[in-house]
Amino acid sequence: MRKLIALYLTFSLLLVSCSFPRSTSTPPPTAAPPDPLKTPWDDRSIFKDGLVASEQSILDELKGASIYHLEFIIADDLYQIAGTEEIRYTNNEDVALGEVYLHLFPNILGGELTISSANVNGNKVDVSYELKNSVMRVPLEPKLSPGQSVILSMNFSVTVPRTLESNYGVLAYVDDVLTLAHAYPMISVYDDEGWNTEIPSQQGDVTYADASFYIVRVNAPKDLTLVTSGHRVSLNEADQAQTLVVASGPARDFFLAASPNYQEVSQTFGEVTIHSYAPEEARDGAQMALDVASRAIEDFSAHYAPYPYTEFDIVSTPTLALAIEYPGAIAVTSRIYDVKGDYRGTPTKVYLESAVAHEVGHQWFYNLVGADQLDDPWIDESLTQFATLQYYTDEYGSSGAAGFRASLEGRWARVGNAKIPIGLPVADYNEEEYGAIVYGRGPLFFVALKDKMGAEVFDQFLMDYAQTFSWEIATPEAIQSLAEEHCKCDLDAIFNEWVYGSR
Repeated sequence: MRKLIALYLTFSLLLVSCSFPRSTSTPPPTAAPPDPLKTPWDDRSIFKDGLVASEQSILDELKGASIYHLEFIIADDLYQIAGTEEIRYTNNEDVALGEVYLHLFPNILGGELTISSANVNGNKVDVSYELKNSVMRVPLEPKLSPGQSVILSMNFSVTVPRTLESNYGVLAYVDDVLTLAHAYPMISVYDDEGWNTEIPSQQGDVTYADASFYIVRVNAPKDLTLVTSGHRVSLNEADQAQTLVVASGPARDFFLAASPNYQEVSQTFGEVTIHSYAPEEARDGAQMALDVASRAIEDFSAHYAPYPYTEFDIVSTPTLALAIEYPGAIAVTSRIYDVKGDYRGTPTKVYLESAVAHEVGHQWFYNLVGADQLDDPWIDESLTQFATLQYYTDEYGSSGAAGFRASLEGRWARVGNAKIPIGLPVADYNEEEYGAIVYGRGPLFFVALKDKMGAEVFDQFLMDYAQTFSWEIATPEAIQSLAEEHCKCDLDAIFNEWVYGSR
């Protein structure tokens, strides 16, 4: 989900007046601007304008992060996508790697992603497919030693589903809205389990990803408003087409939404500009979403770490979820944009505020601090729910805190307040348990942990957590260890009771 500060490299000719006769020779032709997708791999200057000043030093620190050069060509029908991709992948592990795995998520999201060619360092390779064609294995010969890099390149095409049936419709073309989430071959995470290539549960998040850098060119019909991760580098229009170039990173993913019906409202707060996109009839909802996001960004920046980007985008989509997070952007269901109406018997604005505040929280606990969202959803969703409780506390005082806490307790009550561990993989919960435990009991664990550690110590721990693990992957063990370091106490009992427990 991000309109952006323009970054162009231009050249000008300085003419100096003097007493010499004016030349009558033909001036040399203006050099064509360099192709952003040919940016040298080690040149990260293109990402600088997308980061607030305090975060720009990260460009010199994530030396081993993957770098994607992507191109999408969106057909006039808006659901056929052609693409090219080059990735510089660096082996950051302590073992040599004989293969690299990439996720092909559209193949389990109701669409289809096909690879027409694949190369390693310019040489064609025979790839293989696993897990219902949702994973592609790229062989590396010779093996890639620790610290070494390799260039993966491929051509691909995506057919976008025209329904919302799979994973809430994160990848879909419905109601004149195109949402391209996880629509390109994405490097899998290699961790202590090896390559993480499992098929995600339909009820949870799709991705578990390392922080990477993206330079993306989008070719699309001219009448579309394009909303993307990252910041705009350039936008050119010709005839009935447009070409947008964006740079995004560090980021866990790349997202795009597009519609001919989007109208924009925006406002700048400090270093950050917030853009909110929705059809004209939903303008009041778009404005409210912008206002909530601005307050949440300010609140979470004070409690955890500065919001890293110079832009934040909010976009209305038909998604079946209330809202979904992406780096620097969120997609909010169009069903809750009528701020004067009701939704499920409750004023719609109540849902809109809580959904936006929650998804803004994910900019810290999903994007800034990564986690295995499939195996440890509590690190992602439960902690973000706790952050949402923090937002209501700061915005509305004790009454706001009590109201949102009651909603958490109500969720847990759906399973009779069963002491089901919050630390299970998504796939180990049934549909009712997942919402009740991860979104209900999970944030209440952090309330209990705050009581155990003391408010001041806990708040310092959570700030330290956000900053220590920025752009890395956090684990349950790391969270407990850091908390114990701050409180100088043994937290085995409370973690065993809430996180690990017994099924």
